Amino acid sequence: MKFNKKYIYVLSVGLAVLLPLSCKKNFLDQTDSQHPTATTLFDKPADGIALVNAIYDTYQNADLLKKSLWYYANFQSHDFFNWGNDRFYNTYAIPSTFGAIEVFWTRAYVGIARANSALPIIAKMKANGVLTAALADRLTGEVYFLRGMTYYYLAASFGGVPLELKDGTNLGLTPRSTQDQVFTQVVSDLTAAAGLLPWKEALADADKGRATKGAALGYLGAAQMWLKKYSDALTSYNQLTGKYTLLPNFIDVNEYDKQNNDESLFEVQFDVAGTQSWGASNEVAWISTFGMPEEVTNFGYDYANAALASSFQDGDLRRVATVIGPGDENPSPGIKARGGIKSYPLVISGFASTDPAVKAKYTGDDGKIINTCGTKTRPWVGSDNSQLRTGYYNEKFWRDPTLVGNSGDQTIFGAQNQVLLRFGEVLLSKAECQARTGDAAGALATLKQVRDRAFGGSAPLTFISDGKVITDPLQMIYSEYRHELSGEYSTFYDLRRAGVATDFVKSVYGVTIPAGRELYPIPQFEIGLNPNLTQNPGY
Repeated sequence: MKFNKKYIYVLSVGLAVLLPLSCKKNFLDQTDSQHPTATTLFDKPADGIALVNAIYDTYQNADLLKKSLWYYANFQSHDFFNWGNDRFYNTYAIPSTFGAIEVFWTRAYVGIARANSALPIIAKMKANGVLTAALADRLTGEVYFLRGMTYYYLAASFGGVPLELKDGTNLGLTPRSTQDQVFTQVVSDLTAAAGLLPWKEALADADKGRATKGAALGYLGAAQMWLKKYSDALTSYNQLTGKYTLLPNFIDVNEYDKQNNDESLFEVQFDVAGTQSWGASNEVAWISTFGMPEEVTNFGYDYANAALASSFQDGDLRRVATVIGPGDENPSPGIKARGGIKSYPLVISGFASTDPAVKAKYTGDDGKIINTCGTKTRPWVGSDNSQLRTGYYNEKFWRDPTLVGNSGDQTIFGAQNQVLLRFGEVLLSKAECQARTGDAAGALATLKQVRDRAFGGSAPLTFISDGKVITDPLQMIYSEYRHELSGEYSTFYDLRRAGVATDFVKSVYGVTIPAGRELYPIPQFEIGLNPNLTQNPGY
């Protein structure tokens, strides 16, 4: 669903009293007779819908999605690096003062506070007949899903965090629960959500993108895996059989015109409602543009490890759909339709330049205007010609054909949804559960579904990763988390959940993650506000 922002206006009409905007400001939990009350304000169904829409709004933020979740999933795995102001990720030296994790923490707890406030209001609207039982149950399920998913990412990123589960109580003073206690609450929330939410096919087209029973079961299974309840997770994952399917062609998974597809369980919805250049007041994101090559967009703030590109087995179609590098044409159907790499304004002007060095950068090996991401002899490593940047970039985010970055018409901010969970990951997680419960044959059969799609029909019998033959089912699955999901929002999360993140990065890249640095630091600002918060070891 491309959420209509006009419904969220309700939150600005006195809802600061009803919905605490921060979990650390006790004065927000006060009664004000000059403002509307829940009884007078929530008197029509649209009010209840707007209340829940505001919780979804938590995730429509690029600092939270890209600089927190995506960075963690990809920089921590060492498959990608930063070239902007956040290069400390490259050495696992994330400061506790880093602004993006403060944004992550703050927005997460704003969303949780809104969820806690919404539950009794929706219940009262149902009791008063304002909401039908069906709509009230669906909205309640969405609230439980969003709160559960938010705690999922908090615990997966920070370890134990404060559990705030009631409206307006002890805000900002709650100590950290353990990681297992948080995931136990996630299981509770997502179990409740799965019992209330409809399957995706039962939603009207206008509601596409809302949480569904399938999304709740997908995250429920993942939370159960964090608790090492693999049999329970299998039960959750098995309910998704027949409800979701792998898209036939891997290249389509992240295509701009394939959003909310049959493989997607949950994706954050974005829409364009204003300028896509600097000064945008809408909630479109720079998530894609900032990772495209500087030679195309004037940005190029994250780039891929060249070793990721070479780690794919010969014949694996995911390679060109995941990492684009020197000599590679962009394989995206949407980018091809706009004319390919040679159609971008910076490429056109660069090829026309009278400066020989500039012209050479935009000239292909055939002497014509370049249509590849640099060449093997002249890789695109930015204007500083750094030998550190590799010339490889995230192809999964180079899919929106409207984006040109800080050039041409300066279309910088894109409206592409961000897929947080899809069926390909569910199948890999299911295979891990099967392997851990002694069903090696079942694990290999489930794994084969993912690999067959990856190889365009039938995967080789021999499993090769990073040039090495792998025969252990669990090691195969860890490798597949990387090759199926790199450049998305899951790789390092799945490896840490499996308990192998540090060992995996060491074995693949020879890099040792410093003790304690698998986790994010608790934001220092939050520790200053809450005397009961403690910092993670290693920071």
